Amino acid sequence: MVIEMDILRIIITIVFVINCIALAAIILLQEGKSAGLGTIAGAGDTFWAQNKGRSIEGTLVKSTKFLAISFLALALVLNMGFLN
Repeated sequence: MVIEMDILRIIITIVFVINCIALAAIILLQEGKSAGLGTIAGAGDTFWAQNKGRSIEGTLVKSTKFLAISFLALALVLNMGFLN
């Protein structure tokens, strides 16, 4: 029983580290939120701005949310002591 818990803790720790690396990489891939002077002239209302949820940027935002939630869940599981 103790050996199984140690193996489970190692597996969850490995998944946690992979999750941390992926979260950092996806955050670095995202564009900045500063609109700049283009929105004054109406350039912010382009096709890409309207369909942002279906673009690569929208996918990055959705995956960031998923990885952030899984980061918190894995951190809680590892810290609560269920696997000791």
